[in-house]
Amino acid sequence: MKNLRTLLLAGLLLFSGGARAEITLPAIIGNNMVLQRQSDVKLWGKANANAQVSVMTSWDEKQYSTKADAAGNWKLTVQTPAAGGPYEINFRENGRDGGQKGASITLSNILIGEVWVCSGQSNMEMPLKGYRNQPILNANEILTTAGEPMIRLFHLERAASATELFDCKGAWEVSSAGSAVSFSAVGFQFAKKLQAILGVPVGVIQTAWGGTPIEAWTDKESLSAVPGIEIPFPSDSVEAGRLVSTCLYNGMIAPIAGFGIKGFLWYQGEANRARPGQYAQLMEAMVTGWRKKWGNDSLPFYYAQIAPYDYPTHAATVPYLREAQLKAMELIPFSGMAVSMDVGSSETIHPPDKTTIAERLLYWALAKTYDMEGIACEGPVYKSMKIDGNKVLLSFENAPSGFVVKSQGFSCFEIAGADKTFYPATAEISKGGILVQSDKVDKPVAVRYAFKDWVEGDLYNTAGLPASSFRTDDWPAE
Repeated sequence: MKNLRTLLLAGLLLFSGGARAEITLPAIIGNNMVLQRQSDVKLWGKANANAQVSVMTSWDEKQYSTKADAAGNWKLTVQTPAAGGPYEINFRENGRDGGQKGASITLSNILIGEVWVCSGQSNMEMPLKGYRNQPILNANEILTTAGEPMIRLFHLERAASATELFDCKGAWEVSSAGSAVSFSAVGFQFAKKLQAILGVPVGVIQTAWGGTPIEAWTDKESLSAVPGIEIPFPSDSVEAGRLVSTCLYNGMIAPIAGFGIKGFLWYQGEANRARPGQYAQLMEAMVTGWRKKWGNDSLPFYYAQIAPYDYPTHAATVPYLREAQLKAMELIPFSGMAVSMDVGSSETIHPPDKTTIAERLLYWALAKTYDMEGIACEGPVYKSMKIDGNKVLLSFENAPSGFVVKSQGFSCFEIAGADKTFYPATAEISKGGILVQSDKVDKPVAVRYAFKDWVEGDLYNTAGLPASSFRTDDWPAE
């Protein structure tokens, strides 16, 4: 009898209009999320084909409506207020008569504030708990204050795909020691400090994968415009363990593209160190593509320079990769680089000091994105040189009050003559910049600073921000 009643009920449903209305949302749009404040943010999902979808936002009790396409995809834009919350959003697929009779989903504990995307390879992915035998400096202390309901964390699971994915795996979590311990140490500390300074909710989205090249994070259209790309594009599948071009964009950027954000944080480059000549153009292509997908060509892009390390392979090309990262700021508007020359480690490619990197990325955001006067964000940048006998005077930008020298003096400068052989040089602070010389070079032609894979940088401006490695020559890499 029970089975008969079930069959009769199914028949009545079919007779009265078909399958039950349904609505689904991607993982990035969920409970506990942060929406970018005072902006038009996109919300999207799936419903039945051609269904009417309505969205109600609790902060203004306003209803937004749209119609799904023939495949059931829908998207609309809602307006967000000043920072605040918690709020709710109700998503409903309307009944066939247009009334509020369909299935609905209500999301809760939503905050309005600032949202940043953190991406890259292992140094961005590295969690506060560290890697095996590779700790994060002061991690336990950082975690004691990680319980902050105004901070929300979204951690995308790794996913490589031959085609752009609609959804990803992950969930928004309220910040706590338990959720932060497995989250990006750089991303979390950036969010923690930003929230404390601004006093508004902050959401951070981690989408990173260790050991990955920048080509994998770039969409096909943007990457195809860069000449000389040799890494293959995926066809109908992504081979296990082989991260080809675009596959991480497809799996870990496309599912969140368009979600309302303030900007991007990026920490990557080690996987491209064997091909430094392409890197600046590749970064420009990736950022241009991301901004296009978000529909905003001025989204801030702040990135960390690869840190000094005693590389077992491709060591000679590492300084040229850093040089490409420095030059990328000239190619990419609204960008800035956090220099890492003084916080590397000769023992590990994953230096434990992620606090300094997070702070230097934060300085860029505070100075350039949030327009805080008085905040310095950039260290000395080589400008020009003047040769006087056996001495070279280097002048710099971003050192308006001069330089800082450690007690042991400068140790990272080298000088060469026409034979292109570099010798260690002495350096001192001069009225016009830094004066460099070597007893072994009578007629200097070029100067290099910290131009090695492993080095401990020691040139700072008076704001305490370091200079990147640089060279005055343009000689081809050996």
